[in-house]
Amino acid sequence: MEILWFIPGHGDSRYLGTQVSRRLTSHAYLATVAKTIDALGFSGALLPTGAGCEDSWVLASTLIPETKRMKFLIALRPGSLSPTLAARMAATFDRMSDGRLLLNIITGGDPVELAGDGTFLKHDERYEITDEFCTIYRDLFTGDSVDFEGKHIQIKGGKLLLPPVQRPYPPLFFGGSSPAGHKVAAKHADTYLTLAEPPKDIKAKIDDVRGQAAALGRTVEVGLRVHIIVREDENEAWAAAEDILKYADDAAIKERQEHLARFDSVGQSRMVNLHGAGGRDELEISPNLWAGIGLVNKGLGTALVGNPDQVAERMQEYMDLGVDKFILSSYPHLEEAYRVAELIFPRLPAWMETLKRRDEVFHSDLIPQTWQ
Repeated sequence: MEILWFIPGHGDSRYLGTQVSRRLTSHAYLATVAKTIDALGFSGALLPTGAGCEDSWVLASTLIPETKRMKFLIALRPGSLSPTLAARMAATFDRMSDGRLLLNIITGGDPVELAGDGTFLKHDERYEITDEFCTIYRDLFTGDSVDFEGKHIQIKGGKLLLPPVQRPYPPLFFGGSSPAGHKVAAKHADTYLTLAEPPKDIKAKIDDVRGQAAALGRTVEVGLRVHIIVREDENEAWAAAEDILKYADDAAIKERQEHLARFDSVGQSRMVNLHGAGGRDELEISPNLWAGIGLVNKGLGTALVGNPDQVAERMQEYMDLGVDKFILSSYPHLEEAYRVAELIFPRLPAWMETLKRRDEVFHSDLIPQTWQ
């Protein structure tokens, strides 16, 4: 079991759909978030990518010396980066961080934003590029020279001279809810990452990806991306959830929904469908699963809301379906990291055992051999 947090490279806030309480992406603030994640015992953090974010690679690089144990799950888009360059960057980052790199492969779902980066392909064609990119990327880490003649990418004599710490390569996370996305995940992902939906819907996705992977002789772990709004009292938790949308009026919600309508991402479409046409009613779509964040946010629009026992129980339900990893977040990310660590960690026996074993290894590594 692994539990990761989130570094808000797009800025942080106590409220969504407004500039009220907006926290900008200063290095001082993001370094504070990273050091908090590291100190609290989260196994790592996701760094997003996109036109509205600080560059995930550069930001993560600045945070290596600020941290000791946490891993950096860096998001990257295959259509915007050469696979050989990505492999060199990954190997270097992994060495400089002593093996603390994870990669989140993002095909992209906003045609307008993608066009700004020079990508003009249709939905399934972008997954074709992702497939070719991941094939080359994985082959480069064998140390052999790579020649590849694909529909979208051609490589002749590609080679990675300096290896990473993690073998065969820093693990690949990959999300996708379409048939094309599932096919790529089954073929290449070490961890299939899905946005939080009701358990029955998640189970269908997990079963499909793992079934396709098994047919290829592979096994795939599963990660769940979900917000957490937890308080010691359930009523306080739901009040906190509503408070996040305190300044998001109907005009702001309408504007965000119109923006999301241009996406051709199946995963984004599924998030939008969870809250209907943008209304505020009936947003608890499954026990303790709230779709309110999707009214104003792109990407992940759901949150687990409740008291510590309820949230831990819901997380256990996802684990029972096969989820191995959780990538959590909340608003604001700094304060809520403490709340989640204090209220949720002790209620997850598997995670507490993981922390215990990891701390024993970490501390023994710090002790000079002559002291042992």
